[in-house]
Amino acid sequence: MNLQDRIDRRRSAHQEQSIVVDWTHLSPVVHRPEPIGRGPVLEQLLDALEPVFDDELPDPVAIVGPPGSGTSAIVTALFDALDDRLGDSSRPIETTTRAGDASPSTSFVAIDARRVESAFAFYRTLLSALSSTPVPESGIGTGELRDRLRERFDRPDRRAVVAIDHHDEPETLAYDRARTLLEPVAEHVSTVAVGQREPEGWTGETVLVPAYRHHELVDVLTDRASTGLAAGVLDHELVRDLAVWADGNAHDGLAALFTAGFVATEAEADRIDTEHVQKAMAAVPNESVHVDRALAVSKTRQQVLLELVSVEARDRPIREVAAAISDRSDLTTGTVKRFLYELADRGVIERVQLPGSGSGRRPSTVEPRFPTTVFQSLSSRPATDIAGY
Repeated sequence: MNLQDRIDRRRSAHQEQSIVVDWTHLSPVVHRPEPIGRGPVLEQLLDALEPVFDDELPDPVAIVGPPGSGTSAIVTALFDALDDRLGDSSRPIETTTRAGDASPSTSFVAIDARRVESAFAFYRTLLSALSSTPVPESGIGTGELRDRLRERFDRPDRRAVVAIDHHDEPETLAYDRARTLLEPVAEHVSTVAVGQREPEGWTGETVLVPAYRHHELVDVLTDRASTGLAAGVLDHELVRDLAVWADGNAHDGLAALFTAGFVATEAEADRIDTEHVQKAMAAVPNESVHVDRALAVSKTRQQVLLELVSVEARDRPIREVAAAISDRSDLTTGTVKRFLYELADRGVIERVQLPGSGSGRRPSTVEPRFPTTVFQSLSSRPATDIAGY
């Protein structure tokens, strides 16, 4: 963000007397173009990808880090920068070479495995990233999309490095599956696995991303607060408290910062104080999952999650929770119950056993594992295309 934009945002905040200048800059699902405190990791990745500067494909590499370490932000920022310098995303899909249009190019594409569970979705996402030519969402088969991908790489001077992000989460596109789908163009494509673990049986190079150190996370939160909040509404001491509490996890820290802004706004306060921050930290579950995992499910399942957050589910068995959600939606109790079990298997919510009075099987309830305030806000306020923490 340039200086003029910063000034305009602050001016707007003072005119409107608002604490939050821009919710987008507080969001844990929005990334910065240049991740803070990740210079050494970016250098390691550039070392691993070094062959691309000689117009060659690198060997496969894995990027591995704990939750909230910014692996997605790193690969997104680096791939955007590399594609800008070495890519060819502006050209339409074609099989012939025009005069003066034969310079080698390597495209860099980061695919979110949370959102491409099928072969069709994978090919369509990849083709959309490789070319400005629109790719149909329907009326076309997976085989035709695969043929279009072959055509894209029919020229020997075209290559791509494809990152499969979140490949190791439940119900996402696995790295090995992505490699299989890329077999028709394997000679032209190299892959990068991004997640908390290496793919099973991995023998390639691995770049480890450590959890944020305390001062690095303070810098991350301070940077977000400086563009997302009005000047002077959050003391630096509270930023340090958030960083200590988040314990190296930028997602949790940003989720709490976002929630603190929401709590203070709801209270019509003129600044964020200790009480707001404490409530915000309490609203982020222990060992929470990334809120984007909840945002990545289908719209119908998102609606079930929104209703789950709204109804009083604590100490109520799943069947009663499902009935309460059904009463607030167009879904049957049976469908809601099935969705709740699916979401629990996916790790987005958690089944918790309730106390039992007899010797039989104890009933269970469900609890969200994601920051609910952030989810409620973002599910109705889609994030912009800014991309990394």
